[in-house]
Amino acid sequence: MIEKHEKWARVRMRSVAALFVVFFVLTAGRALFLQVLQKDKLVKLAEKQHQRIVQLTPGRGAIFDRNNAPLAVSLEMDSCYAETREMENLPDEAAKLAPILGIPQPELEAKLKASRNFVWLARRIPPEQAKKIRDLDLDGIGFVKETKRYYPNSEVAAAVVGFTGLDPTGLEGIEKKYDSTILGNTGYLVTERDALGRDIDLKKGKQGSKGSNVVLTLDKNIQYIAEKELTKAVEKNGAKSGIAIVMEPDTGRVLAMANYPTFNPNAFSKYGQDALRNRAISDSFEPGSTFKIFLVASALESHVIRAGDAFNCENGSWAFAGKTIHDTHSYGALSVAQVLKFSSNIGAAKIGGRLGSQRLYDALTAFGFGERSEIDLPGEAAGMLRPQAKWYPIDLATISFGQGVTATALQITTAVSAVANGGNLMKPYLVDRITNEDGEVLKQFGPQLKRKVISPSTAKTVAHMLEGVVNEGGTGTAAQVDGYSVAGKTGTAQKVDHASHAYSAKKRTASFVGFVPVDNPKLTILVVVDEPTTSPYGGVVAAPAFSAIAQQSLCYLGVPPEKSFKKKPVSVEAKEVRDPDPPQVSEGGSVEGTPAGAMPNFRGMSMRQVLRVMEKRGLNVKLEGSGRAVEQHPAPGSPITTEEEVWVRFVPSA
Repeated sequence: MIEKHEKWARVRMRSVAALFVVFFVLTAGRALFLQVLQKDKLVKLAEKQHQRIVQLTPGRGAIFDRNNAPLAVSLEMDSCYAETREMENLPDEAAKLAPILGIPQPELEAKLKASRNFVWLARRIPPEQAKKIRDLDLDGIGFVKETKRYYPNSEVAAAVVGFTGLDPTGLEGIEKKYDSTILGNTGYLVTERDALGRDIDLKKGKQGSKGSNVVLTLDKNIQYIAEKELTKAVEKNGAKSGIAIVMEPDTGRVLAMANYPTFNPNAFSKYGQDALRNRAISDSFEPGSTFKIFLVASALESHVIRAGDAFNCENGSWAFAGKTIHDTHSYGALSVAQVLKFSSNIGAAKIGGRLGSQRLYDALTAFGFGERSEIDLPGEAAGMLRPQAKWYPIDLATISFGQGVTATALQITTAVSAVANGGNLMKPYLVDRITNEDGEVLKQFGPQLKRKVISPSTAKTVAHMLEGVVNEGGTGTAAQVDGYSVAGKTGTAQKVDHASHAYSAKKRTASFVGFVPVDNPKLTILVVVDEPTTSPYGGVVAAPAFSAIAQQSLCYLGVPPEKSFKKKPVSVEAKEVRDPDPPQVSEGGSVEGTPAGAMPNFRGMSMRQVLRVMEKRGLNVKLEGSGRAVEQHPAPGSPITTEEEVWVRFVPSA
């Protein structure tokens, strides 16, 4: 009996000991978990109970053009706050601050009284406003540096650069596409709290840091030229909107991407969505006769036609697949080059018939239609090119001359660049490199070949055919560029009326696309004018803007002329589409042949050359900028009067 009792006692003792061991292990494990594994998290929670973190606006890296001219920068500005516990006479201080802050005194006073201690009075205020507040020397009023996004060129390249919100998060353009790259680290202020959670003291926190810089392929000066001439074209022709793109055909670098209407990103909230949209990539439209470039190139490449072939254009009217195709003029037999030169829809439809639906579809997709180019911008549209299996019998004819298919301005420019550079479809791009604050390159971008679309010999043949479009008798003579050969194509497309779901009788999209010089292309340029009211034709509405953009850009880039300038008579009309073409000189501009009292042609001259001419002729000319002359007023050959201002504008040579 005693032995059994002792045995039970030992069992109880061991059980109690085991319980103590388990309890000790659990306690030690919990202590390890809380004090070691969860230390950082719990410390932050504890601090949060007694601290409040006030986030500061993070800085953003800059956006530059290819010559390192700033397009978007972050400026340090003062943000003003109040520590109400430090304010001895709150109503009196509110009365002094209210007029400077532009807040009614009762509203400001109520805001201060409602605060536990810390309250923002104004974020990112101008220096003069901050100085006025500092000069009051009020208790409890402090400042901290925050950054504000600023666009020094206002509207220039606004749709490409984009803009940010107050966060500041990128909302459009490069600002949005590269937001995580550009956005820096957030700074903060720390306020101490009492046991009831009230702010009792303010401690300095951490200042935010800027992100990386983005350097674009855009050239600010060419962008300005494109925007200026596009604005003229849209406004002169009473149009709804417009697009202009300038691209390096060999590389796919976008040098300019202009939109009209445009906006000021420093005050983007004042504009509607219509102005904020980057039409060059987001809007697709029927390209019209510019599509004949790719039709002819594909037919030549497939050997279904030869350059010397002729097509009967049926005197301007041809019945096909139950429909009637019309030309603007009556033509009989036209060669392939003449089909392009006179922009014959019937001739294009017959070339399309030789090529066939499947080969035409394959060629157009090879040129990049129906797919996004994947340019480094948000919001790009793919356009519309229906699968060949879904084509109706009439589609082969209509798509051959750019109807029944849609494309973006960027797609057309990129595809024409493939013809210009010998048949290589390049990926268009806008960002050249990413750099840090010290200018060191973190990531470099470059030209990317997507695919070979036609042979160099086909590309050269088509280029010289397109040269005829701009020469005498062609539809694009207004696109001629003085001193340089031009290859290009006009486009005039009916727009669909969304109410009737049929083609509008009045609304048109007029365009011109081309490259210059023909044998050694430096620039591919597209101009699109939407719904012009003066004339529906691209050769009348868009071609003059192409000429002006090309002339000024080539001059700015220092591309030497290929041939002598041709002296043309000066128009007596007050509003000429573009300047009369000047005679050849050895180093830009022209003086010889200009009568006394008339404006010489200064385009391409250096400032020193212009000054010499002014001195020799006794002219009083206002000079703006530096570098080479790209623009002047009045036009060359025009009489100089005392009533109007005479000026020459220069831009730096690349």
